[in-house]
Amino acid sequence: MTMTLPCTQADLHDLAARFATRAAAHDRSGEIATENLAELQQAGLLGLSVPRAFGGQAAPLRDIVTVVAALAQGDPSTALIVGMQYLQHAAIAASGTWPEDLRRRVGESAVREGALLNALRVEPDLGTPSRGGRPATRIRRDADGWRLDGTKIYSTGSTALRWGLVWVSTEEEPFRTGQVLVDMRTPGIRIEKTWHQMGMRATGSNTVIFDNVRLPDDAIADLRAPEAWQEKDSFVAIWHAIVIAALYDAVARSGREWLVSFLHDRVPSGLGRPLATLPRFEVLLGEIEALLLPNTALLSHALAREEDGTLSLAEANMVKYVMTENAIRATERAIAAIGNPGLSQDNPLERHYRDVLCGRIHTPQSDTALMLSGRTALARGA
Repeated sequence: MTMTLPCTQADLHDLAARFATRAAAHDRSGEIATENLAELQQAGLLGLSVPRAFGGQAAPLRDIVTVVAALAQGDPSTALIVGMQYLQHAAIAASGTWPEDLRRRVGESAVREGALLNALRVEPDLGTPSRGGRPATRIRRDADGWRLDGTKIYSTGSTALRWGLVWVSTEEEPFRTGQVLVDMRTPGIRIEKTWHQMGMRATGSNTVIFDNVRLPDDAIADLRAPEAWQEKDSFVAIWHAIVIAALYDAVARSGREWLVSFLHDRVPSGLGRPLATLPRFEVLLGEIEALLLPNTALLSHALAREEDGTLSLAEANMVKYVMTENAIRATERAIAAIGNPGLSQDNPLERHYRDVLCGRIHTPQSDTALMLSGRTALARGA
């Protein structure tokens, strides 16, 4: 497949290398690396999945994975923010219901200004809507138009977003659910810094509160009767699973590369030669390779099947599950083998471990992936 990237692999490597020099500071502060986002805009990468009609590259999944995985080796928090940008724009481009002027507005702003977009879906009581339920975030009509009230948590990119694609319910009978596009500069929106997680600390996945926010009529992106959403758009879910898998695999590979450097540089006085010369550590690296090599094969397999239209949601979810678990185990092996240096905040391996563990909480979570895969297998034998 022809690549649509506006930069070379060497350019991506250079970006990731610069991001890596800042990652520890942003991990400690918990602030989004806005300088990384500015560099990505300068490189023409924030409109990667925007349609060509709006100035983007209409990138396929393979190119999105290439960029996200490369950036994640430098700063996975930045990579996640950008990955969500790509996925949401790809979903908008594929939607048959979004108004054309709304598509153009968000697409052109991404290309021209680097405007960031993400879906704001998770709520304190509801949790993730991927498991069902009516959102407490509501829109209602009054004499002046639409009003929005509600709270969204785990809002990745929060303080850097220009657009929030907010999952809502209408206050009408019968009610509808769906998406409204919100300019995050609108009065009545405030962000509470509640993202105090162990890993992926620089994603800015804070709480967004909408208090009587006025929305124009053209902010309505897609509202439907609840039952109309039960037929889920697997295209978005498939891409999401593969992008998340590639991101956390890249984190584990960064951990492996640091470990290799450490083993070559560490020369205990009692040994008189680098740890890398010991058979014990040769076996260790072999074990790590045994976990990461299948990830390479799984990702290649998934991308090929996505390109020929045969990748199912069940298979994509299992790819995410297996790749994430392999990445976590590979990083755990590295820490267990070298002891205190692996858990020291003076070394990046400790941060890579905290980051890679976050792969488990990303949709699809393990129970969802395993249940759908098992159900699919049982259905084949029915």
